[in-house]
Amino acid sequence: MISFLLGAAGFVLMTVALALVVILRRPAEVDHMMAAQLLGTGGGAILLLLATATETPPIVDVALLLALFASFAAVAFVRSAPGQESEV
Repeated sequence: MISFLLGAAGFVLMTVALALVVILRRPAEVDHMMAAQLLGTGGGAILLLLATATETPPIVDVALLLALFASFAAVAFVRSAPGQESEV
């Protein structure tokens, strides 16, 4: 089971790396934000797979924080977009 989880983590790492290369080659800021979101979710998935395979619970906290920071970055990006009226 451990080898399967490590293989799945490696597969997710390869797909995230390939997707980051494709996304970061685009010039738009939205694409760069999408890359940050992908890094947050993909990195979280990799860390969770590694935490399950190696049975180290502190990695789970790091994975959850990574996903949380990625979502905060997306909210900050949307709120700072031009043309957005602040209602707060």
